[in-house]
Amino acid sequence: MKKSFIPGICFAVLTTAALYQSLHADAVSAQEAKTKYVNVSATSSLNLRKSASAKAAIIGKLVKGNKVIVYSESKGWARLKYNNKLGYVSSKYLTASKPSAAKAAAAPKTTTKYVTVGSGGNLNLRKSATTASSVVTTLKNGLSVTVYSETNGWAKIKANGKDGYVSLKYLTAKKPVVAVPKPSAPKPVTKYSVVSSGGTLKVYKSASSTSAIVTTLKNGLAVTVYSESKGWSKIKANGKDGYVSSKNLSGKKPVVSKPQSAAPKFTTHYVMGGNLNLRKSASTGSAVVMVLKNGSTVDVYAVTNGWAKVKAGGKDGYVSVKYLTDKKPAPKPAPAPAATKPTTKYVTLSGGNLNLRKSASMDSAVVSVLKDGSPVDVYSEANGWAKVKASGKDGYVSVKYLTDKKPAAPAPKPVPAPTSPAPKPEPAPVPAPKPTPAPEPVSVVMFVTADTLNMRSGPATSYSVVLQLAHDTAVKVLSEENGWAKVDANGKTGYVSSSYLTVKGDTVPSSDYEALYGRTLDEMVDMQMKVSPQTDLYKNYIHQNAVTVSGTTATVIGDNWNVRNGAGTGFWSLGTVNNGTKLKVLGSVKGTDGKTWYQVAYKTWANASPDDVKYYMDSNNFKNDPVKSYQFIKLSQSASLNADEVNQRILTGKGILQGQAAAFITAGETYRINEIYLISHALLETGNGISKLATGVQYNGRTVYNMYGIGAVDSDPINKGAAKAYAEGWFTPEAAIIGGAKFISQDYIQAEQDTLYKMRWNPLAASTSGKAAHQYATDIGWAVKQTTQMHNLYSLLSSYKIIMEVPVYAQKQ
Repeated sequence: MKKSFIPGICFAVLTTAALYQSLHADAVSAQEAKTKYVNVSATSSLNLRKSASAKAAIIGKLVKGNKVIVYSESKGWARLKYNNKLGYVSSKYLTASKPSAAKAAAAPKTTTKYVTVGSGGNLNLRKSATTASSVVTTLKNGLSVTVYSETNGWAKIKANGKDGYVSLKYLTAKKPVVAVPKPSAPKPVTKYSVVSSGGTLKVYKSASSTSAIVTTLKNGLAVTVYSESKGWSKIKANGKDGYVSSKNLSGKKPVVSKPQSAAPKFTTHYVMGGNLNLRKSASTGSAVVMVLKNGSTVDVYAVTNGWAKVKAGGKDGYVSVKYLTDKKPAPKPAPAPAATKPTTKYVTLSGGNLNLRKSASMDSAVVSVLKDGSPVDVYSEANGWAKVKASGKDGYVSVKYLTDKKPAAPAPKPVPAPTSPAPKPEPAPVPAPKPTPAPEPVSVVMFVTADTLNMRSGPATSYSVVLQLAHDTAVKVLSEENGWAKVDANGKTGYVSSSYLTVKGDTVPSSDYEALYGRTLDEMVDMQMKVSPQTDLYKNYIHQNAVTVSGTTATVIGDNWNVRNGAGTGFWSLGTVNNGTKLKVLGSVKGTDGKTWYQVAYKTWANASPDDVKYYMDSNNFKNDPVKSYQFIKLSQSASLNADEVNQRILTGKGILQGQAAAFITAGETYRINEIYLISHALLETGNGISKLATGVQYNGRTVYNMYGIGAVDSDPINKGAAKAYAEGWFTPEAAIIGGAKFISQDYIQAEQDTLYKMRWNPLAASTSGKAAHQYATDIGWAVKQTTQMHNLYSLLSSYKIIMEVPVYAQKQ
């Protein structure tokens, strides 16, 4: 949210005595002053300026014959007094003798002429006689104008009650015959689709890339164009009506190259490690086209910078190559017939342990670890995997580690060396890697697959052991390079071998409820636009004709130039700039109009366009995303957490919050608020449990605690936050966690805004009242931005409950 303030205004008052002194401070003796006269044409005037500069402010006007007292002259300027005003004029318009009075000039002769710009054209009436001057208004063809003078190809005129200048070549003495346009519909024209070789052009139901796709067009296909507006063309093609981007149409039929003898080459790969986002472009910030399940087949056409260009499920997009494998995962065995009785077998690993996995794949999550000799109930066997039940848990194990005979008691195991048991050696020492952003998918939480894994102080076995991680410990991966992962776990940061980490596949929580609203999505967007929704997503561009550029500085020429969020006039206007404004140039691109557009530093936060507001309001864009769908979690429902698991996996190493899972669970149950949301809020406000207010402040002789920053206003956060804690009786960390939850809950969650989505958009109030109100933030992306932290906290746990509510808007009639 953005905050605003009203600056104070100071006024200085000049006394009468001071004013008199100012006017007469430069007075000189009569001998030094000279009397002169203004000598300009009878129809003009001479500017009296505040200082000796043509740019100085004008403080008066002198006409021919005015008598002035001149005190000094320098560099073409005279310092003088006229009617008790001190100022400066150009010396060349002064004379020692009074000029003879000119005869009264007759009123300037005027003539009537007519605008001639061709049928349907308009003529710019400008403020002064130059094309760089601002436009006063536009004049239609055939309009009569009053001409006062003509000079250097320009005419000074009056038209429609306004004065200004127009080019002489667009005026005529004879009134042109103006044809009355026939009220007929514009004739459709034929154009051709222009797309890259092998590509297709999408035809949308309406003039927006977020609307439904009607059909796709091949390169060079003839289409009938009915109209064009704001970068979109209304067309008919293949018997269907719709809209396409105008930049993908041409009046000339493009040369369509013959297809190559074979389709583009691709290789078949498979998704591993859970669900994977298929994105529109090779960036984690790009829109999600669809979610691919573990084991899904994808056709890989190219790999660049860690991203693969693929086709999957009939859709094109990009995925991280890290989550692809060229080996087809073993298919999930068919379930055993109900009548089939399980057989008992035994784990045989010569003293080792066997992973019980969630599905029949080495990439599947580990459910449990079975010791050598453990009995298992086998329901079926297929493709080298056995479906079993062991220790009350169902899963799959490799059949080669099972035997029908109960093995004899194993010999005692030798004492292992103090390193991780590893079928693969740890990589050789390498220089410390530079941290890099975590790749797709969004979650950076992984789990330890070894029985015990050493976390080291550096990325090699030669570094000291920081601590040992148990099997299935959740770790946050900060970066990964040369076989080593930099991780956070149990309050420590260090390095572990990447080969002993696995991802538990992201799944999209099911929607338990749908909230139905009586307004259409477009109606809801219209309401939001009236309260100036903001975004920090945009880059700022300005047209080449609007500025002069010197180095990295652009100076605006003329007034009311639009700064847009893309390089073209069809993009959203973020605001206007006027003559003389300085802008920092960040780069330049060729725009949709073929002209140069400069990217400039203009605004960090800008008014969001209707299309972008609609994208973030449309739940269909996020409900199938394994991370962004968390904005629909009902925060008024308990997450049913296990306190021991929360303490171990989330709150370890979190300062004053360590070990406080029971307090958060009590707070959630008491005030009907999701415990994960409370923990996330507290971690943020306390800086992971180490802020001054969180660790205790002395106030009125008592130590008080404040875990959510309640009452801690910006002007005096510590004292104000402590005063609130004292008034509420938060004298222990537990009291602050539980008591503070009341205030977190009451303003939004208990006011029927109990999802991140509803906190941002408040659809119920808008649908009922027809106005957007009581919204937590103006940022259109606020709800989506909060989901990563929520998702990561849930990913650290195995015991929890998620209840979701997805908004559904009325359909257009």
